[in-house]
Amino acid sequence: MKGPLAGLRVLELEAPGPVPWAGMMLADMGATVIRIERPAPADMGIPRDARFELTARGKQAVAADLKTEAGRQMVLDLAAEADVLLEGLRPGVMERLGLGPDACWARNAALVYGRITGWGQTGPLAQTVGHDINYLAASGVLHSIGPETGPPVVPLNLIGDFGAGGMLLLTGVLAALLESRQSGKGQVVDAAMVDGALSMLAPILGRWQRGQWQDRRASNLLDGGAPFYTTYATSDDKAVAVGAIEPRFYAALLTGLGLDAGSLPDQHDQASWPDMRARLARIFARHPRDHWAGVFQDTEACVTPVLSLAEVPRHPHFVARSSFQQINNVLHPAPAPRFSRTPGEISAPPTGRARPG
Repeated sequence: MKGPLAGLRVLELEAPGPVPWAGMMLADMGATVIRIERPAPADMGIPRDARFELTARGKQAVAADLKTEAGRQMVLDLAAEADVLLEGLRPGVMERLGLGPDACWARNAALVYGRITGWGQTGPLAQTVGHDINYLAASGVLHSIGPETGPPVVPLNLIGDFGAGGMLLLTGVLAALLESRQSGKGQVVDAAMVDGALSMLAPILGRWQRGQWQDRRASNLLDGGAPFYTTYATSDDKAVAVGAIEPRFYAALLTGLGLDAGSLPDQHDQASWPDMRARLARIFARHPRDHWAGVFQDTEACVTPVLSLAEVPRHPHFVARSSFQQINNVLHPAPAPRFSRTPGEISAPPTGRARPG
């Protein structure tokens, strides 16, 4: 194994969303990740094909029925040799199975026990079911995304599951590992997606409390309200993204659009933003997306074509950086972040479900 985490042993209990994603990140960085799978797939209502479960790459798979004594003993034996355990079950389930932190620490006192849920291990909602969208709704994030009128926009499941959840779990696990190297003791990492979402919201909460952020959508600098930080439709039913916040970037935007800054309202005159957005929208709608990509290429206007998933792998920047890798004719994002001395790698493609041992 290569990567900065070579030699680290991680035990990942099968779960949807952030747990396998976090395990993939650790495996890409060189950790040995053993995935404990149920004897039968969990019914998510979606057909499974192991080749395309990209978060299973680089892992070893072992099937264990945690409702049996043999299955539980297998997990405890593996935990005895592991540095990290990752689980995403509802609070209390692992304890009822006899696989909670205390049971694992009896076999391995230094084990870092990473737990991720939507609501956290404690609190009135701890036992409540939910998904990414529910945690974003409760944290105020969902309310802040989308057009001014109508309901909020669903931002995929990237924010709750992977940003607020998986990244929080990774940060906590790696921090606990550093501490365990000094103390010789493990600890529980309680990574709740609502906690992560609130942490990510900190800059916006600060602006709001200073009176610099309105508590309604599409009315602020970074939520699409500003005409210089939003998206515009083009004549071919595609779109461009504009992020011209700084004065010189804004000036480059106006130049590319053929507008005279002297005849326009001040950039940060919020009362003029709706009219400016409408004016810029009419200009962008005159030409196709790639026309505007050409106009703004090599400028400081911060105008970028909005690419489809099919277009992204062919983009010259990602080609030059080898940002995608083909494994068994399946496209994978390359390991990230990139390390100068101990680069990570995709050590193996996703495998099919393991046979019960």
